[in-house]
Amino acid sequence: MTTPPPLSRVPLSILDLAVVGDGRSGADAIRASLDLAVAADDLGYRRIWFAEHHLAPGVASSSPAVLAALAAARTRRIKVGSGAVLLSTTSPLVAAEQFGAVAAAHPGRVDLGLGRAFTPPPEGASPRRGTATPARDVDGLHVPASPPFDFGDPELRERFLAQARVLATGRAPGPFRTELETVLALRAGELVDDGRAFVSPPVQHADLDLWVLASSGGESARVAGELGLPLAANFHVSPSTVLETIASYREAFRPGVLAEPYLVVSVDVLAADTDAQAQHLADGFAAWVWSIRKGGGARTYPRPGSTTPWDQLSPDDQALLRDRVDTRVVGSPTTVVERLETLQRVTGADELLVTTQTHDPADTLRSYELLAGAWLGADEASPELVGAAR
Repeated sequence: MTTPPPLSRVPLSILDLAVVGDGRSGADAIRASLDLAVAADDLGYRRIWFAEHHLAPGVASSSPAVLAALAAARTRRIKVGSGAVLLSTTSPLVAAEQFGAVAAAHPGRVDLGLGRAFTPPPEGASPRRGTATPARDVDGLHVPASPPFDFGDPELRERFLAQARVLATGRAPGPFRTELETVLALRAGELVDDGRAFVSPPVQHADLDLWVLASSGGESARVAGELGLPLAANFHVSPSTVLETIASYREAFRPGVLAEPYLVVSVDVLAADTDAQAQHLADGFAAWVWSIRKGGGARTYPRPGSTTPWDQLSPDDQALLRDRVDTRVVGSPTTVVERLETLQRVTGADELLVTTQTHDPADTLRSYELLAGAWLGADEASPELVGAAR
């Protein structure tokens, strides 16, 4: 029997949410995010992206372009970007102009990640649930069942509508392909609409990379493939659909911006010195995810030991959260690396996008330090060693 060659580990990147811990402020979270960007640059992470969330008490990353600009000014090599700008709140033109301006100051280091956001069904629509996907194990990777999430729940719908009223963007996104083509045309300097030509100097020939983020095998993944764009598949958001997302992208791919597919897979990770310590720090994650899935926006991140233990949650709540809890990679560096290698192998990822949430920013930073060292096969991740491996 032939032994397969050892896995060549792919680069690591970071998706940061500027998590606000209980007892801390949004300003604290933003400062911690920028400190993380500096550390990530030294540790050799390839890129750091900032998410877009609004009116969530526990997440301060509402302005990815601003955070990316601030992070770029404090770092030397790491790429900065958005994961993702949501086209339900920001037009493709405005997003491209914002990131084009950052790219002018930091050419070759800027990623503009675009994504679609959930919009509630129209009033009076019949309740509907997400597509049922059974749990399965694929070559060692656990792919959980889809959560019993009712997209037509009236209370959830009203929460989203109330948030939209406060955001007051007044924007109805167009077809996703059209939105992406708008950015590509502006960058090429040849956007034509209704016979009129438009030029945006910050975007024209901007030295930035356009990305698509997707959580299912639907329109986003398919269009990313059709336009030959790189894709980030959101395993951390929707682990039950990641393989369908990847398959849709690969099947639709045609040479365009890229000659070949390029796939990043996101994943929740929490590393600590021991498995037991990591499990202790992971306490509170279920309560945090519960607040998101109930439509109220992420709560401030709980201190370990301050929330209802998992085994005391109701069966309904466990079912709602199990996919996220079961696929979060938690443990010592050895434990974490083993599971990440499986994720890389099964998905064929060209890069892993790691996101880590804890109550204390110091624990988050320590997790990234441990992961960088272990992924390189060294006890400590020196900037020289990590940089040579990129």
